[in-house]
Amino acid sequence: MRRRAILIVPAAVASLIMLAGIAWFGGLRLNLTRSYPLGLWRIEPLDRPPAAGDLVFICPPDSAAFRLARERGYLGRGLCPGWFSPLIKTVVATGGQAIAIGADVSVDGRPIPHSDVQPRDAAGRPLAPFGGRLVPPGFLFLHSDFAGSYDSRYFGPIPASGVLGRAHPLLTFEP
Repeated sequence: MRRRAILIVPAAVASLIMLAGIAWFGGLRLNLTRSYPLGLWRIEPLDRPPAAGDLVFICPPDSAAFRLARERGYLGRGLCPGWFSPLIKTVVATGGQAIAIGADVSVDGRPIPHSDVQPRDAAGRPLAPFGGRLVPPGFLFLHSDFAGSYDSRYFGPIPASGVLGRAHPLLTFEP
């Protein structure tokens, strides 16, 4: 009986690793963040430049803002540069658009719904808003309607080159 268990456990572990690899290369991702509903998502090809309104998976750049985000638990570990996990966010502005940040966010003078800027995170730690200016060419300003989301309100525009594709929910739920 013990010999059978010794053979079954490694086979089960190998099967799980193989299944995770197939899912990963098939574009499936498990979202465990609070920026969009929890669950299973798929990365779909985006055969054009990202535009306002696109819901995307994007790798954040390896920067001080994202290292702090990981330290604070806003962002997990993953296979993006800097070992960050990809983000799921909605593009609200692209290169050349003007961003204004005060109590909330506006793009080219148009307020973004659900974009209140919070002075502190859920743990009471200070959050510094990005400030406002033009989004540089080749960059995206990202947003999430979900309360407590860490998005461009706090880290600013990020390179569009990090876009992995469109984010498509497959099996999700909201807690």
